[in-house]
Amino acid sequence: MRKKYIFIIAAAMLAAFVFSAQCQEVSMKPATMSLKDAVSLAFMNNKAIQIQQEELAIARAQIMGARSGMLPKANLNAGYTYNGAVLKFPQALLKDQGIKKDVNIFGGYENSNSAGMSVTESVFDGGATNANIRQAKLGLKVQEETLRAVKLNVEFEAKRLYYGLLLAYETARIAQDLFDQAQAHYLDAQAKFEQGTVSKFDVLQSKVQVTKVMPELVRARNAIDIIKAELKKLLGLKMDDDINTSGLLAYALVDINEDEFLKEAYKSRPEMILRLLGIDMKKWGIETARASAMPQVNASFDYTYLSNNVGQMFNYKHSNWNAGIVVTIPLFDGFSTVAKINEARHRYEQSILEKEDIRDQTAVDVRRACLDLKKANSIINSQKSGIEEAREALKISYISFDNGVGTNLDVLDAQVSLSQIEKNLAEAIYDYLMARAYLDKTLGRLNRDGRS
Repeated sequence: MRKKYIFIIAAAMLAAFVFSAQCQEVSMKPATMSLKDAVSLAFMNNKAIQIQQEELAIARAQIMGARSGMLPKANLNAGYTYNGAVLKFPQALLKDQGIKKDVNIFGGYENSNSAGMSVTESVFDGGATNANIRQAKLGLKVQEETLRAVKLNVEFEAKRLYYGLLLAYETARIAQDLFDQAQAHYLDAQAKFEQGTVSKFDVLQSKVQVTKVMPELVRARNAIDIIKAELKKLLGLKMDDDINTSGLLAYALVDINEDEFLKEAYKSRPEMILRLLGIDMKKWGIETARASAMPQVNASFDYTYLSNNVGQMFNYKHSNWNAGIVVTIPLFDGFSTVAKINEARHRYEQSILEKEDIRDQTAVDVRRACLDLKKANSIINSQKSGIEEAREALKISYISFDNGVGTNLDVLDAQVSLSQIEKNLAEAIYDYLMARAYLDKTLGRLNRDGRS
């Protein structure tokens, strides 16, 4: 009976664990996904971000490694040596000198067992350790900015696919409307032909129109599936998972101020910050190269036990110690240090040029984003003003065709015209959203509440 209760409790715990895992999985895949949800999932699951996060951990370890140059190094050592011949000291002479230790520790043993500890410390290395620490700290900042740049790229890609999916839905709706209009008109023309009010040519022409618009509807539906697959990959979801977006293809106007955008980009764009950090790192690289030409001061201390009997080794009579300091002054190294300093200086100059280059490119990118915003907005305004006229023209064409004063071709042209204007409007809104997303990426604006 007791085993039965244990089995029931274990089964209940397992069921609770599975249910909790399923609930967690559902919470990570919202039924209706907003842009904010998509960006959050991308940040959590994207492999490029995870790889860069490991680079951050590496950079932190490198700082610890650089700081180790300022700390003493301590080692324990033990060994055994057989000596074919050893120097013998007269016991009486050593006693006269007041030496109370085993005399053989100075001359050695034939069977020599040793154990001890050594400590070394770099007193002065020409500033190399300090320069390495500064470079390692800058390296951590570089990896942090690189992570932000990777996140900006992932966010931009999430926006591109999310907005692309909304555009695909809208394109499919427009294609479906056009197909439905063409199909309905074909049936109407066929009915009028049976009544003798339209020609066989009008019926055939209407049927051809249905056939012509069908491929566009198929392509639009296929585009939805393709974009969904790409978005799932970016978000780290399975291909069997379904994605339902929330919201429609809509936009909000941006106040365009190119000068302010430039100031923000120069201050916040990761590429700009990375170039500035690169200049500082190269500057400290010069100091590292110069350290090779400076004097090197190292201190050491050793404490050793030496005996021919391991059991009697660890006592005062068998111990000895030494301490010292060594100063090394470089005189000539075949111009190796000069070459290193020259290389470091040129890398420093190169980093300044790279910063100027990315500064110029940033100005181009900001100008491009502003021009794209203006262009998309102009197209939106032009298509908005024409869409009602196109709908009215379609109504008039239907009425004229029914009354026998309009042609079949007028109806078909009006249907296609309305469809084209709606498609132009949807694509212009998508272009505006992507122009703003590109502007946000250029300015270094990360994860703005999922709104563009």
